[in-house]
Amino acid sequence: MRRAFFVIVIVGLAAGCASSPPARFYTLGAIPGPPAGAPADVSVAVGPVSVPLAVDRPQIVIARNTHQVSLDEFNRWSSPLASNLARVVAQNLATELSTPRVGLSAEAVGDGRVDYRAAIEVQRFESALGEAATLEAVWTVSRALNGRSQTGRTLARETPSDKSYDALVSAHSRAVGRLRRDIAAAVRALHQ
Repeated sequence: MRRAFFVIVIVGLAAGCASSPPARFYTLGAIPGPPAGAPADVSVAVGPVSVPLAVDRPQIVIARNTHQVSLDEFNRWSSPLASNLARVVAQNLATELSTPRVGLSAEAVGDGRVDYRAAIEVQRFESALGEAATLEAVWTVSRALNGRSQTGRTLARETPSDKSYDALVSAHSRAVGRLRRDIAAAVRALHQ
């Protein structure tokens, strides 16, 4: 009797697992585009980057309404969101500033010398399928040479092309692209 019960439980679990959809993993992408100005002979380290605890998890957090969110177990970030954001901002800044010397640390920019550091505190990172990808961040760009800094706020709201997760992540990537433009403008202003 126990053996039959055990077999039924195993078969039931196997059937349940077999019918689950496969997990899909997403990453933000750099937004290609031409440099916004002359090549800059600067180095920039991006970080630290922080994100709200509510979205600092592997699952993509979807806003259902003003007071409700859901975690999607089958649609996940491929890496921690803060790391993903830092990597994409660095990639975008390298293009925007026309310099390969942009990384996540002083060691990553080549010679260990960093001219500027960009710290980013993401205050909102909201995802609504088919509606909006919203990014609100406060950032500070600091110049190592003289300690001058510039702080700003970027609010970007991008509309996904459809109700898919691919479209939502693409919209978030475009929002991060707007963040990089603001940070690049601060680097240029401090560099003059």
